[in-house]
Order: sequence, then structure tokens, then C-alpha cells
Amino acid sequence: MNEKIRDAFDSIASKYDSNRKKLIPCFDELYSIPISLITLISGKKSTRLNVLDIGAGTGLFTSFLLKKYPDSNVTLIDMAGGMMDIAKTRFNGNNNINYIIADYVDYDFGGIFDVIISAMSIHHLTHNDKQGLFAKIYNHLRPGGLFVNAEQILGNTETIEAYYKKEWEKTIRQSGVPEEEIAAWKERLKLDRESTVEQQINWLKDAGFTDADCAYKFYKFAVIFGVKQQ
Repeated sequence: MNEKIRDAFDSIASKYDSNRKKLIPCFDELYSIPISLITLISGKKSTRLNVLDIGAGTGLFTSFLLKKYPDSNVTLIDMAGGMMDIAKTRFNGNNNINYIIADYVDYDFGGIFDVIISAMSIHHLTHNDKQGLFAKIYNHLRPGGLFVNAEQILGNTETIEAYYKKEWEKTIRQSGVPEEEIAAWKERLKLDRESTVEQQINWLKDAGFTDADCAYKFYKFAVIFGVKQQ
């Protein structure tokens, strides 16, 4: 399954960023609210953070972070080499960026981070892998550190999920997304293993995060976070 996910995203690497804006109706909020959380929770006046971006893809999420924290050291990890090639081009000349092409489920992150971020990636994992990943993330955060996940989520019931999907498709059609892109999106959905907000918050608490919550939710998209206790 991991190879299918890697190949699916490498095949759309050149169009990934523009597709995000088309296929996520709440794109601006989903990517900007986590940065506000970092500012609120980290309490850092410095523009330098030590950050890990898991499932980093083209570096889209990191690009938002660097607008607020331009001097940060950021490690990007993703198993899709084609996506990471775009990230390398995006951050060309920034010597504070490190790139790791690997499956972040199995990879030993090494080091301790102020912030660990992820966007639109973890929903591809099995529930067991999500729980194991959350525990690993907790262990690689400093006390007071933040994990924030801008994610695609599952509705609490089959009826709610069906409504969310229907509303999502209606919205992207109204925005003018071509039919072939909608068809490709539906095909990629077959690789998804989404979980509810409640499940993810409970798994974060099981991992050790005493402070965990959903900061934002719009139909099938949410910003979920956990803070490691001081």
C-alpha cells in the first residue's frame, strides 16, 4: 500500500500545490490556523524553531511556517521522491532545510523538536500505524512542544460522512475543477484510511498528550493538535 501511495503522489507532484487549493475549500484556514497555534503555544519571540514536517510532500505546509519563522531549522520527510524534488526547488538556497526520503512510519526521526507538523498525509495510515506514530511524535517533542496536524477526517457516522462527501464534491464542482481531476481525486480516495476527530484526540491522549483538541473543523477537514506537558 505504501508504494501505491508513493506512486500516486509522485504522479501528480507537479500539480500538487494547485490541486490542494482547488480540492480543499477551506485551504487558507487549514494551512494558516496551525501557524497561529504555533505562535500561541510556543510563546517564542524568536523566528527560529526546530521543526519536523512529516509527509512533507512539496514542502507546502513548511512554506507557510517559514513565513512566520524564517530562521527555523526544518526537516522534511516523505517517501515520494518526486514530491521532495519540488520541495528542494522551492527551498533552494535555504541551508536550514534537511530532506529525508523515507516512510515516516518506520523511520527513526532522531533528535528532539520544538514543533512537529503534518498536513494531509496521516489519513493514509492504518489506525494502528496512526497510534504508533502519535507515540513516536510525543517522544520526539521537547517538553512544551507542539504537534499539529492539518488533516482530512472521517465523519462520526456513515450518514454524516456521506453528507460531508456530497458537500465536498458539490463545492469543488462549483469552483470549476475539471471532471478528470475530480475522477483522479476519487481514485486517490481509495487509498485513504480516515479516522474521526474524536479517535485522533483519544490516540493523542493515549500517547501522552494531556492537552489535545481540535482547533478547527470544516466538514472533512480539521486541525488537530497536542501539546507535550512541560
